[in-house]
Amino acid sequence: MFKIFACLKRVVSLGPREYLKQQIKLPLVKFIHDTVNLYKARTQSGVNSIREILFRGTVVALITALLVWLSIFMYIAFYYAYVPTISHERPVYLKFRACDTNSCDNGNGNGNGKGICSFPSAHIKLTERQRLLMLGQPYKIHLDLEMPESPTNKDLGMFMVCADFLSGSGKVLANSCRSTMLHYRSYLLDILYKLIFSPFFVFGNSEEKQNIHVELFSDFEEIESEPVTDIFIEIQTTHIEIYSAKFLINAHFTGLRFLMYNWPVFSAAIGITSNLVFIAIVCMISWYQIINSEEYRRLIERQNERIMLKDFDSGSSNSSIDEDTSMLEEDRQIRFRKGRTESKDFLEDIADIDC
Repeated sequence: MFKIFACLKRVVSLGPREYLKQQIKLPLVKFIHDTVNLYKARTQSGVNSIREILFRGTVVALITALLVWLSIFMYIAFYYAYVPTISHERPVYLKFRACDTNSCDNGNGNGNGKGICSFPSAHIKLTERQRLLMLGQPYKIHLDLEMPESPTNKDLGMFMVCADFLSGSGKVLANSCRSTMLHYRSYLLDILYKLIFSPFFVFGNSEEKQNIHVELFSDFEEIESEPVTDIFIEIQTTHIEIYSAKFLINAHFTGLRFLMYNWPVFSAAIGITSNLVFIAIVCMISWYQIINSEEYRRLIERQNERIMLKDFDSGSSNSSIDEDTSMLEEDRQIRFRKGRTESKDFLEDIADIDC
């Protein structure tokens, strides 16, 4: 009952409108304001955290991609610098002196301008200025001859193939001579072979020829001071028939070069991973050196001083705002007391009139 009378007394003293404003409207506005600020702060922190996560993820992804591509580039550069070209091929155009009608019958011609009166030979230009072969790398050097299975070649038997390796000045750096011949096939086997492959011979899908593979060097290594620029080939027989010839230089890989060339995926995975680990270690060491340097420490100290000054300025401004707020609150209380006094005097005047 006492609370009810106190409430009625307060309603009468303040008035219904002011009472509703203080007891219902102001608490409701304060509750809504606090709720909105709370959700706004949570939303802002959530947005900031998402932005920070996206920013950090983007930076990490870019740095990782940069390191991976740098590792790949380093491996590719090392591969092309360390592993030479596996094969070099040059066509061989043989030249010879044909027998004329005035040549004597020496077994090379028949006096009617037919036949070979000199050894077939060819000049091969490997390179003009730059070095073609890699230093320290052994090479296998071959000469492939495409020869028909003609009676002349079958009766030829063995013959010699010689090669001279020349420098740019014309000096002979290496010389090699190898003997070779057509592969032998017996009369019965030759008949069976021709009977089986006769349809291919008729339609031109195959020919009666053999490819003779002559190995001139098995482990040739170039001299550093005098690279090979020219090669002179000579076939030391005048009773030979040749369709075509080509000169081959094949690198003979061993050790790491053999692994990198024959297992490229495996070696690339190991090489790129090793480069990535090496780059990451270098970056970590560089970062440690930077953050422990005297310049970096001075920069951090300056930044901390700026933050402290900013906090001090904001604190002073907040204190002035609090003082203004307290003054406004005191003014509001004075006005409230003044209003209560006036309302009380008004009620006493009404009571006196009633009396």
